[in-house]
Amino acid sequence: MRDGSGSPGSSGPTATCEVEPGAVGTVRTSYAPDPDGDPDPGEIVWTWVPYEEDDGRGKDRPVLIVARESHGTVLGVQLSSQERAARHGWLPLGSGPWDASGRDSWVSTERVLRVHPEGMRREACALDRARFQRVVHRLQQLYGWR
Repeated sequence: MRDGSGSPGSSGPTATCEVEPGAVGTVRTSYAPDPDGDPDPGEIVWTWVPYEEDDGRGKDRPVLIVARESHGTVLGVQLSSQERAARHGWLPLGSGPWDASGRDSWVSTERVLRVHPEGMRREACALDRARFQRVVHRLQQLYGWR
């Protein structure tokens, strides 16, 4: 849905939004997937993600959860199945069960999203620890997270 009408995470107090990674306070990453229906670090979840233009449009897409915040929200980075190898800030992730077509994915390390549990449409799967750590390591380098 381009305007997000009716999509979890598209509007209101549970909307998924972009945050300034250096301004979110202390961020501690940990690998803690738990298939309980809530977004946990290490899981890929589906939620509505606003376009970078921040014009009210966006689309439902997979997001890798990388950290839990103290007030109940989580931080994540978006995935894309479009070829991103040549673009700065995108890491190759490979394929996984979050994409029913089995396409390779890339994850953006330049755009951090705040996801509310009520704004998540569904859990897709847990990413393996090695790939999670590779993404987190890059985020730690970029933003000084632990």
